[in-house]
Amino acid sequence: MIELVHIKVAIIEDDDWIRENLATQISQAKGFRCTGSYRNGEEALNLLPANVPNVVLMDINLPKMSGIECVRHLKRLVPSVQVLMLTVYEDSEKIFDSLLAGASGYLLKRTPQAEILDAIAEVYRGNSPMTGHIARKVVQYFNQRGSAETEIEKLSKREKEVLDHLAQGVPYKEIADVLLLSIDTVRMHIKGIYGKLHVHSRGEAVAKYLRK
Repeated sequence: MIELVHIKVAIIEDDDWIRENLATQISQAKGFRCTGSYRNGEEALNLLPANVPNVVLMDINLPKMSGIECVRHLKRLVPSVQVLMLTVYEDSEKIFDSLLAGASGYLLKRTPQAEILDAIAEVYRGNSPMTGHIARKVVQYFNQRGSAETEIEKLSKREKEVLDHLAQGVPYKEIADVLLLSIDTVRMHIKGIYGKLHVHSRGEAVAKYLRK
């Protein structure tokens, strides 16, 4: 008998009702399992590494340690964990800081349940989900800031093409299809991008790309 593979999800949220409601929704959804829920970042950092999930739903406005700071510490402790920010904040600076800290996606709490589950699955598959509204705010923010060329100059033409598609939230397989590459070649280019940009996640790579 083949065992059904579940996406293991942990929640870091200080609002008891929101945290418990999310945990119930995730546990009741086919193909998902809630492996832990935590009231604050300190509790999560202490307990989560003993029961590592695939994806973490992270609030920003946590007591004491912020969600952004928690992402930074969590990615150092457990680099394999993918973090999806789920917050009320639409502030461009917070979006950027979350991505730079290592988050892979950014959704608003008013996002419908089905879309949150889809986003969790997208993060698990290696993509970087953001609502179109949030993605536009990020792009507008960095267009307004403007800055000198950075590590992006070190990337090859092909690596820039791959990164451009990553920034648009395109899945790896679709990037391979569009650029006429194998999925393994796309992964090889992404590994090269991480090395040249000195980052460890898609979110960090996209944030640096948008900041150029």
